[in-house]
Amino acid sequence: MLDGMDYLLAALAALAAGAINALAGGGTLITFPTLIALGIPPIVANITSTVALCPGYFGATLAQLKDIRTQTQRLWLVLPAAVLGGVLGGVLLLNTEEKVFQALVPFLILLASLLLAIQTPLRAWLTRRLQTHSAQGIPQTWAIPLILLAAIYGGYFGAGLSVIVLAALALILDDSLTRLNALKQAVAFGVNIAAAVFFLFSGKVIWILALVMACGALLGGVLGGKLASSINPNALRWLVVSIGVMIAVIYWIK
Repeated sequence: MLDGMDYLLAALAALAAGAINALAGGGTLITFPTLIALGIPPIVANITSTVALCPGYFGATLAQLKDIRTQTQRLWLVLPAAVLGGVLGGVLLLNTEEKVFQALVPFLILLASLLLAIQTPLRAWLTRRLQTHSAQGIPQTWAIPLILLAAIYGGYFGAGLSVIVLAALALILDDSLTRLNALKQAVAFGVNIAAAVFFLFSGKVIWILALVMACGALLGGVLGGKLASSINPNALRWLVVSIGVMIAVIYWIK
């Protein structure tokens, strides 16, 4: 049973995650370990965190709606794969034994930390690639299997999903990084909401906790947007990466 202090800690973690997602990404690396520290089983913690952080993905999508609307054909091309992959990842998670998932936790956290760590150099590489090479010779339909694989990972765990999706889109589609980033937000939201809706019927969502955290994540996203001009996102990203690596090491030691 959770007490008032537990709910407060979860809300603060979600608030921090919402701000971190708005500024640098990687908020799941805050909420997921916090829920486990509160004594919640890993799979339930993962599912509750996924549901709770949906408002943040929604807010990020709305913020770039202008660029998304100009890419509706692309969006409808990859969105079914995003939704299907999110559900498949959820199915895979629910069919994973608790002990197996618990053993995978440090590897998943480390993977998410590494994805977050390479975000800046990956963006730089993608920018150079988009400036010097044209992807017009590659059929856009090739993005579908890449997004499907990314979405399966997103439905299963989620942290670092945006990095994978952006890389997949930039490898296939010939466009500016700004527009691809907007499309990435919509795809990531599709993955997250598909997994979250599937999890609604799993019986593994701690609803009161998810609602409290959703409010915190929404507030954190707003605060993060307002602080964007005064906080160095790279410094924040490396702080989250460091926390993620330390958490992974702690799990391994256990």
